[in-house]
This record gives sequence, structure tokens and C-alpha cells, in this order.
Amino acid sequence: MPSPKRRPHSPSTPSGHAPRKRFGQNFLIDRGIIHAIVQAIDPQAEDVLVEIGPGLGALTEPLLARAGRLHVVEIDRDLIARLRQRDTPEKLAIHAGDALAFDFGALGTRLRVAGNLPYNISTPLLFHLAGFADCIYDMHFMLQKEVVERMTAAAGGSAYGRLSVMLQYRFYLDWLFDVPPESFDPAPRVESAIVRLIPKPAAELCADMVCLEKVVATAFSQRRKMLRNNLKGLFSAEDLVALDIAPDSRPEQLPLSGFIALANRLAAKV
Repeated sequence: MPSPKRRPHSPSTPSGHAPRKRFGQNFLIDRGIIHAIVQAIDPQAEDVLVEIGPGLGALTEPLLARAGRLHVVEIDRDLIARLRQRDTPEKLAIHAGDALAFDFGALGTRLRVAGNLPYNISTPLLFHLAGFADCIYDMHFMLQKEVVERMTAAAGGSAYGRLSVMLQYRFYLDWLFDVPPESFDPAPRVESAIVRLIPKPAAELCADMVCLEKVVATAFSQRRKMLRNNLKGLFSAEDLVALDIAPDSRPEQLPLSGFIALANRLAAKV
């Protein structure tokens, strides 16, 4: 994916706050990338906008300027103190705590969620947010490029796995553009990318979620083994054949439709 044309970086490194590794802090400083992200989100005054991990406010200010009001979820107490000095609670609603434990459903419906997610918790956080898909309109995230590759991977490739299947079942995914390491301070050792997630309507969700999660987790528990071995506690080889699934295929070869068929068969057994 191409990177947008970038404007010059901010002239100096943000001062007064040492990035904390335990929180996965890499602060976005590239004004061109910030502009491109805000344009992709296109916030409106009526939006219920939520930013995860606002950090030093690189996205916070332009989002506030467009939307007029913003919810932020931040765990770092020093950054929370800075945020409280920026705007009134009527404009900037600060929710102190861990996004992995936050009840996004308490903020309302048709949420528009955005953020530069800490890369060390991005996968569990995506799964956590998927649990609130019914009250989310869309999400725009900065993530490690490798994670976006896994999210959008098609069956048959090495990047295709549990994350691919579960997110592609629940969301439409759009890999928007890449972000180089020098767009951050400190610069991470990895490439980054912006991805958009839009929840699929209920009419397109044709599998039992509990069964789907169980089938997918079991299938990918040992990627190198054949499906008949990984799934032997759930299905016989005859069950797989009846669903037009080759028992000797491996989990990364099975498309989303195959996992949905397995989940529905499991639900029928219960």
C-alpha cells in the first residue's frame, strides 16, 4: 500500500514526557500523516468520536477541531494530567484506564473509534473491540504493518490465521496506507499502517459466534497439522468431507466460508 505524500516533520521532539515502553508509546509527529488520518476518518459534529491512547495529542487536537467533542481512553496518568489541561470536560471527556478492560458500549451507539494503538496489545485490543461491534459505526487504527497484513490476509498465505478469520467475519476491512518509522518519536523498528474496520450488518452474520471462536481457535492451535487432527475433538473426517472440506488440508487453506460452515455444524450438534 502506498504512503501518502508527507509534509515536513514537527521541528522538535515532544518534550517533557519520556515514552514508556510498558505502554508501547511511540508518538506520531508527522503532520502529513496526521492530516491523512484525519481526512480518512472525516469526523463530523454529530459523531460520537472515541480516541484510544491519545498520548501527546497529535490526533486529539485535529479531531476535536473537526468534531467539537471527543472521548479519549488513556492509561498513563502523566498524559491524563496533560490532557486535563487542554480542554474542558464538555469538549474532551477523559476515561482513565486500560482500553483492554474499558466498556465501550457505555459511551453509546454508532461510535467512531480511532487511535494509534499500542503495538504490544493491539491483537487482544482488536478482539476486545470486536465484542462491541454492535455499537460501533467504524474504526480507524494505526497498527504494526504486520498486524494489518494478518488482518486482511486471504486464505492460503502464511499471514492468514485466527485474527484474519475472526475480524473478516465481523468487519469489512480496508488497508488505507502505510506509515514509515520516521513518522514517530521514538521511531519504532517496524513499519506501520492505517486500517479501517466497518462492522458488517447482522444479516451477514450467519454463524454462532461462540462456536466460530471455538472452531477457529482449535483449528489454528497447531498450524502445521491437518484439520482432521486439529479438529478431531469436534468433527470426524466424515463431517469434514460432508462439508466439502478436505480432511488433510491445513487451517490456513480453509477460507472464511469453510469456518462458518464448521461453526454452524458444531452449533447444530450442541
